[in-house]
Amino acid sequence: MSSDNLPWVEKYRPAKLDDVYGQKDVVQTVRKFAKEGRIPHLLFYGPPGTGKTSTIIALARELYGKNYRNMVLELNASDDRGIDVVRDQIKNFASTRQIFNSGFKLIILDEADAMSNAAQNALRRVIEKYTKNTRFCILANYSHKLNPALLSRCTRFRFSPLADSALQDRVDYVIKAEGLKIASDARQSLLELSEGDMRRALNVLQACATAVESGEEITQDMVYECVGAPRPQSVMTVLDAIMSNDWTDAYATMTKIRKTEGLALVDLMSGFVSVLDKYELKPRTRMAVLQGLGDIEYSISKGGSDKIQCTAVIGVIKNALENEN
Repeated sequence: MSSDNLPWVEKYRPAKLDDVYGQKDVVQTVRKFAKEGRIPHLLFYGPPGTGKTSTIIALARELYGKNYRNMVLELNASDDRGIDVVRDQIKNFASTRQIFNSGFKLIILDEADAMSNAAQNALRRVIEKYTKNTRFCILANYSHKLNPALLSRCTRFRFSPLADSALQDRVDYVIKAEGLKIASDARQSLLELSEGDMRRALNVLQACATAVESGEEITQDMVYECVGAPRPQSVMTVLDAIMSNDWTDAYATMTKIRKTEGLALVDLMSGFVSVLDKYELKPRTRMAVLQGLGDIEYSISKGGSDKIQCTAVIGVIKNALENEN
């Protein structure tokens, strides 16, 4: 497939460890293991889009070069998650020695926290038995979903959400490579809305780039539209109405903006929390707002009436701020 047809997440996936952004300490440690030829079994865990898969694939390419395909087995454990996969595919690959290459093979298990308990238990024995000629790299979003006995066999690395500076470096590189024009406020909003997720940043950027004509500038409104997040001015309009006007007007304003922009109540609540974070409120007031909004979000997740929850949001914020004075 031509690289022009690839999603940018794949097109700009790091080819070597130097291109992995925002995980400096992890990359340095893993590179040192590789140089000394003493790579242990690895566990990379952390939020999506922080570079777990990119780091291990870049390491494998540096280790094996052109022989990469013969030496590496990649499995996505969310699809291949049963015990049969461990007994067949993994065991067969691990048990055969590589004739033309010294060293060890590498098995990458992506999204391993989706593996069944039986498969995880079977994997423990396979890891122990074939350590002489095979290394495992287990990738997961949540380490607590993995078997403790499996965790004890791996050296763990925590991948944190990427800092804005790391996201900015890579986003700027892609913008330059693709010849895009983007407004400075749109670029800043893209970084903030990505919340440390490189995959999300590149997907949103590609969606915006597809929507504009050649040479046209990507605007802040386009970024918010692609993400489906409420615009800051919309959040402020609703919040001002809640704080300053009576209940009827506040509800009318909230309903109008939600319908016009197609906003989910949960997204609007997240916007309120972000704005109120910048206000100087008494600790008691802040606790009342957060606890109230948390209860409402829980009610929404359980299928609570949207109309009732809207009115509850207004009530929670009004009550808390009235007690502030």
